Amino acid sequence: MLAVKAPHQIKATIRYVVKGERAIFYPSERDKSYWPGDDHEVAVTDLRTLDVPPSIERNGFTILRQNSAVRDFLDPLQIEQVYVPEAIALARRLNGAAHAIAFGPVARSDRSGNSESRLPAFGAHVDYGRRTIEDIARPLLREQADHWFSKRVVLMNLWRPISTVYRTPLALCDAATVDAGDLHDSEIRGGLDDPNRPPLYGYNLSFNPAHRWYYASRMQPEEVLAFKLYDSDASHPRWTGHTAINDPEAAADAPPRESIEIRTISFI
Repeated sequence: MLAVKAPHQIKATIRYVVKGERAIFYPSERDKSYWPGDDHEVAVTDLRTLDVPPSIERNGFTILRQNSAVRDFLDPLQIEQVYVPEAIALARRLNGAAHAIAFGPVARSDRSGNSESRLPAFGAHVDYGRRTIEDIARPLLREQADHWFSKRVVLMNLWRPISTVYRTPLALCDAATVDAGDLHDSEIRGGLDDPNRPPLYGYNLSFNPAHRWYYASRMQPEEVLAFKLYDSDASHPRWTGHTAINDPEAAADAPPRESIEIRTISFI
């Protein structure tokens, strides 16, 4: 558990999945999803008030300042030519990786009228497991795939605000408090803002009172939440559950949350 000194906390309802259930999620048609929910009100600590900041090594996640040269995060060309290389470089640095790839950038907003596939995701989940990591990486690595997959493999999400976050922040569950028994298979049909994409496979979390949840108040565009979703080395924290939450302290007229996330696979 993270050491804290007079931390600031909010109360938020986290949608877990009923223990033992396998969910099917349709990001573009969410009413079709099968997600037997198990809602729990939990304390979510503002990590800015922690006595000891979180670290990837201890907790599976961290917050850092990392400016980007991207000027328009909705421009696919800038994402491909600028942001993807930035994400790869950051993942390599954070994980001490010999090689890394990046995939699945998605800009999200809770503004009215946004497409369902780009709305924030409410529900405690861990994006993908080993099956999807290999499905995505092997075609990109080609003849080098077996070589890189013989190494330690880390899947990490890099989450950045596009503008200051005043509502609907991202909450992260300390990976050191997540047990393998908390994970339940999940299938995502039409994920990563692509309704025609083959299914992706990950996990949803069932409730565990040992879970410890955190968020960062008023995140800025020059800040990044880096959090680990999979680690082939079981001696490290492996699964950072996460979800969007409703901040009870947000003003009624708070501007929409605008953010972008990108996944990285590191080979160490």
